[in-house]
Amino acid sequence: MKYGIVLFPSKKLQDIANSYRKRYDPNYALVPPHLTLKAPFEADEKEIGDTVKELRKIAKQVKPFKLSVYKFSSFAPVNNVIYLKVEPNPELTKLHELLHQGKFKEEPEYAFVPHITIGQNLSDDEHSDVLGRLKMLKIQHVETIDRFHILYQLENGSWTVYETFLLGEGRD
Repeated sequence: MKYGIVLFPSKKLQDIANSYRKRYDPNYALVPPHLTLKAPFEADEKEIGDTVKELRKIAKQVKPFKLSVYKFSSFAPVNNVIYLKVEPNPELTKLHELLHQGKFKEEPEYAFVPHITIGQNLSDDEHSDVLGRLKMLKIQHVETIDRFHILYQLENGSWTVYETFLLGEGRD
């Protein structure tokens, strides 16, 4: 089965992201707006049990943190993905690093650029037009993140929460 590790922003920020995703993201119906911490990976029942135990340990090592979205951006010319840019911070970076070492040791395909995708698979012209309009808008959103999630993919391609992990020492 395919799994992924993400954090979900507040409903307020999800609503902002979805106002664009409805139109510009073909995955809109498959997964809520999220920040990917670990790209999708395959695991069987035994492996996922071990993974969940390790994720509980990792969650205790990272304190809740501020998530700050401050602009619209894009990965062009690498690909035509438009996203809400999340300001990096030490706890978010630490969480990402812990999810790519030890039991999870594997190099991520891309450098970690914290973001929430709002558009993808756009033609070059549509990407340029949409990004140009969005860059003129001001966005400033700050919230506290106190949990992350492991998701699994259903047969129809949608993703659902397998387990949630609260951040912080001594929390369960």
